[in-house]
Parts: sequence; structure tokens; C-alpha cells
Amino acid sequence: MGKTLTEKILGAKAGAAAPGDVVVADLDLVFLQDTTGPLVVRQFRESGFTSVAKPDRAVLFFDHAAPSPNRQLSNDHVLLRQFAQETGSVAYRVGDGVCHQLVAENFASPGDIIVGSDSHTVTAGALGAFATGMGSSDIAVALALGKTWFRVPEAFLVNLEGDFPRGVSAKDLVLYLIGKLGADGATYKALEFTGSGLANVTMSQRLTIANMAVEAGAKVGLFPSDEVTREFLVSRGRGEKYQQISPDPDAHYERVISVNLGQLEPMVAFPHTVDNVYPVTAARGIKVQQVFLGTCTNGRLEDLAVASDILKGRQVYADTRLLVAPASREVLAQAMDMGYIQTLLGAGALILPPGCAACLGLHQGVLGDGEACLSTANRNFKGRMGNPEGLIFLASPATAASSAITGELTDPREMT
Repeated sequence: MGKTLTEKILGAKAGAAAPGDVVVADLDLVFLQDTTGPLVVRQFRESGFTSVAKPDRAVLFFDHAAPSPNRQLSNDHVLLRQFAQETGSVAYRVGDGVCHQLVAENFASPGDIIVGSDSHTVTAGALGAFATGMGSSDIAVALALGKTWFRVPEAFLVNLEGDFPRGVSAKDLVLYLIGKLGADGATYKALEFTGSGLANVTMSQRLTIANMAVEAGAKVGLFPSDEVTREFLVSRGRGEKYQQISPDPDAHYERVISVNLGQLEPMVAFPHTVDNVYPVTAARGIKVQQVFLGTCTNGRLEDLAVASDILKGRQVYADTRLLVAPASREVLAQAMDMGYIQTLLGAGALILPPGCAACLGLHQGVLGDGEACLSTANRNFKGRMGNPEGLIFLASPATAASSAITGELTDPREMT
């Protein structure tokens, strides 16, 4: 019997790898971020470790509290910088961007195995990497040994056909899928994507989809490598890292889900769960006091371009604030060169430093009691944006930009 993409990647690093097997695999990248990273460092030291196995593939990011809003988090940043200096690990700077975006820009390649101290490590699956988040103790051991264990997950196959219609994007697709599967419907499964429609899904869109695979409980969200992958790696100066990886035609999948992209419509996840999904037409008229465009899910250049196109020549609604956080320093620079930032500023948006910003509710966009935010992030749990009395809706950049203009949830097809 043929092999799934998951079985091929793990098998290449750990020998035979069938669903249910427990394997030990060498790691291509281990990374930390600044809210979970300090616990990793403390676990690392308490375990008696003094050095990391692969310093050039051990990376620390400062993104979740960037810049730090308080003394405790500032001291955590100091701890992480000291750890990087002591071990020779790579440390990015505050303002460089979100860890998952930087991993995609600079590290992830087809066939890699990547672990990080963040559940959205799955984002790198867009590039054909088996990438997953792990707990602090596991990441500490991974740093020290350069390898870790996995239970090989069973896989679901998502077959994509057609092309996105006007006003619809990858965010709408992944919200639709999560609504169909449920928040725990793919627990510890590999979500693998295939089909003739893949050629119409850009790398930016693939990163959005892979990023949110974990919101259905998935261990990984994996795309095969193809011409889209190769062109992205070449554009990043990493063309030599390309290798073609795809599942065998006779691979066994526990479940097959077919989606015609052309039949999708703009979707919205209502509070307080990501699988509480409805078409935007069912949300029409819900007032929003804040719109948040950005994060590791939808803070890329393509997302800012969509929002800029809708907001050009228009103004953000007077009682609604629009916050924009580019996913990386490079995205910010490119958006400035393309004029997107100028357009967003002219429309009344507030530009935040590259990083997670309002997503997790530490600073830069905490909601007031009873306020509603339409966010392009990946989670809308109660209290996620810093206030359990706030309401969070999730939608695409197009829906976000359109709603910022009207001050209420709005179908982007009315604006494009």
C-alpha cells in the first residue's frame, strides 16, 4: 500500500512509519517564542542540559509581547537573550515579526521536521514540512538532543477543486473546513491537501490554511511540494532546498473531504469557538468596535493588498478602530513600497509593529467590556483578546476591510 505525505516525511527521518507507530526522528528546526519560551529555558536548565544539539537550527523569536508591555515580560526577554548567547542559538529581534511567518520566510523546506513551543507551528506545513507545536518539556529535550518522538498520525485527505470566486479566500475555506469537522474533529490527525485546485492556491493562502489546521485538532496541516512551493523557495534564495514530495496515489486515508472552491462564500466564526461558523450573510449588521488585520494567519503582503484595495478611497467607520499588524518586518517594508500602508493610514487605520499584537490580548488592542472585534486571527476563545467580556469574530482580510468601512459585519462581495 502507498504512503501518505505524513508517512513519507517521518519515514525519511525515522525509518518505517505507519499510522500508530511511535518513531524517533531527527529535527531540522526547534524554535521558541517569548511567552512560552521562558518556561522551556527553565525546563532545559532544570533537566541538567547545558548545550543545544544544533545551535544554528535552534531559534528564539520575540513576537507575542513585542515590544514588551510590562516588567515581567521584559525580564523574560532578558532571560531568552541570555540563553541564546550562552548556547549560540539564533535570536531574532523585537519587531522582526511573528515566529511562524519568519520560519516560512527563512527556514521551512519540503521534507523538514519542525517543532516549536507554539501550537501554530503547523503553519510551516504549507511548505511540505511536518511541523507541529509541543509542550515546554518536550521542546527543552528537543533543543538538547536534536531529535524527538512522534506517534505517526492517521490522515484525512482534503481534495480541492476549482478556484476561489470574487471576495472569497483561503480564510473562508479553512473556516468552512473547521465548521464541517468541528474543533476536535481531526484530533491528532494529519490534514493533507491535494487536488486540481491546489494550483490556484498561493503560498500565502496555503500558510493561512496550514496555520489553522490545529483549530480542528490536527497534528499537522500538510501540502505537497509543487511549482508554487518551488517558486516561493527560489524567491527566498532557497531554491536548492526544493524537493518534490507528494503522497502515493494508493495511500490510505481515514477520511476524504472534497471541496469545490468555486462554491464557497465568505465565512465568519462567531464567539466563542472557531467551529461556530456561518456565512457572512448570517452575520450582516452585527456592530464591531474594532477590526484587527494581521497575525500569523493573515498578516502577509497578499492580505494587506486585499485590504488596501477595498479601503482605497474610503474611510474607516468613525466609531470603529482598524488595527493593522504586518506579519514581519519584510512584509511591512514591502507593503510600504507597494503603497498599501499609505492607503491603510489614509483610510484611518493604525499600524502596529510586526508581531502578534492584539491577537492574544497582552497589549495593542485589548477590548472593552461588551465590545466586538472582527479579527483575521485564528482564535476567538472567550478572553482571547484580553477581556472575557469582549466578543471576537473571525473572518478574512476582505471581510475585515469591508466591515471596517461600515462598522458592522459586511459581505466583501458588496465592496469588491
